[in-house]
Amino acid sequence: MSGEQEAQDSGTGDGEAFAVWDVVVIGAGPAGASAAHAAALTGRRVLLVEKAELPRYKTCGGGIIGPSRDALPPGFELPLRDRVHAVTFSLNGRLTRTKRSRQMLFGLINRPEFDQGLVDAAREAGAEVRTGVTVQRVEQHGPGVPDRRTVAVVVSTGGAEGKREEVVYARAVVGADGSASRIGAHVGVKLDQVDLGLESEIPVPASVAEDWAGRVLIDWGPLPGSYGWVFPKGDSLTVGVISARGDGSATKRYLDDFVARLGLAGFEPSVSSGHLTRCRADDSPLSRGRVLVCGDAAGLLEPWTREGISYALRSGRLAGEWAVRIAEAHDAVDARRQALNYAFAVKAGLGVEMGVGRRMLTLFERRPGLLHAALTSFPPAWRAFAGITRGKSSLAELVRSHPIARRALDAVDRA
Repeated sequence: MSGEQEAQDSGTGDGEAFAVWDVVVIGAGPAGASAAHAAALTGRRVLLVEKAELPRYKTCGGGIIGPSRDALPPGFELPLRDRVHAVTFSLNGRLTRTKRSRQMLFGLINRPEFDQGLVDAAREAGAEVRTGVTVQRVEQHGPGVPDRRTVAVVVSTGGAEGKREEVVYARAVVGADGSASRIGAHVGVKLDQVDLGLESEIPVPASVAEDWAGRVLIDWGPLPGSYGWVFPKGDSLTVGVISARGDGSATKRYLDDFVARLGLAGFEPSVSSGHLTRCRADDSPLSRGRVLVCGDAAGLLEPWTREGISYALRSGRLAGEWAVRIAEAHDAVDARRQALNYAFAVKAGLGVEMGVGRRMLTLFERRPGLLHAALTSFPPAWRAFAGITRGKSSLAELVRSHPIARRALDAVDRA
C-alpha cells in the first residue's frame, strides 16, 4: 500500500521485513479523527482509514455544545451554520414556551463539513488518511500476526469488481467505526440502551428560515423517553425524533406528526435517514489487547439526550493519547496496564456523566411534564440547562451542586 515507507520496518525473525504503523485508527468520524490527531501530534506514525469517501452525510442533529468546543483541536474553526440564542420547548406539541439567552447557547453544524475539517486537522498533524478502505477484521494472535507487539488489520479496497484484500500492521489500533462497530465486536462491547433516531434535512424558503434563525425547538414526545428537535442551518432545517428501539412505526408516526404540526409537511426533504444509537453497559470493556474503542464504537454517548459529538471528541482524544502509550509497550503486561489506564480515564469522566444521564432518562421517561415545567417555569433549571450547553457545567456537576436535583434523582433511584 502507498505510504508504507513512512511506517516502521520490523521483522518476523526469519529476515522478512514488514511495515508497521505505530497507531492505526479505524473510522474518520469525530472520534477517529480526534484519536488520529492526538496520536499524530506526538510524532508517531499514524494511519487513519475510512470506508466511505469524504465528505459523507451522517444522521446527526449537529449541535455543538460547550464540551465539544473545548475538545476541538487548537485553532479549529467551527463551520457554524447558526448560533443558538433561544430554545422553544413543547410537551408533545402543547404548553409551548421559548426561553432566550443573551449569550450563545450552542452552535449548529453540518456533519460533512465538520467531519472533513477534523480529518484535515489530523492530516495536518501528520496522520496519513486513506478512504475507501473497509476493515474486515483485526487479528492479535495466529499465523497472520508477526509478533506479540503487532496487530494485523485485514482490510479490503476497491469496488465489487476490483476488490482486493490487504493487511496493515500496527502497534496499537483505535476502533472508531461507529455504532455498528466491527472493532467493538472484537473488543466485546456490551450495550444496555439502543434508540432509533429518524431525521430529515428540509430545504425551506427564506421566509421560513428567518423565523427559525438563532432558535431551536425541543419537543418532549409521546413515547417514553422520546423527543423531537428542529435545528436551523441557514436555508434548511434539520428535523428529527428519537425514541427507544422496538416500535419503529410509532417513531415514524411521531416524526410525521411532528413535521405536520410544524407546518413543514409541504416541503420535500433533501435527505431522510435513520440511525441507531447505542449506549454501553457499565461493565462493558473498552479494550482488548492492543485494541481500544472510542466514541459510538464504544457505546459512549449521553443516555438522556443521546448527544454523542462531545463524547466522540473527548474519548477519541483520550484513545489517541493512550494508543501511543500502548504502541510503546514492549510486552502484554505493559500494554494491558496502559489500556486499563485509558478505561479509567474514560470512566472517571465520561462514565460519571453517563451514569447521571441514565438517571435523568429514567426521570424523563416517567415524568416528562415535570422536566418540561422545570425548564420553562423554574429559572434555576433553565440556568442549569444553559450552563450545560455552554460547557460551564455538566449533568454530574449539576447533581453534585444542586440539592433539589440530587433529591429528585435519589427519589427516582428509590422508585
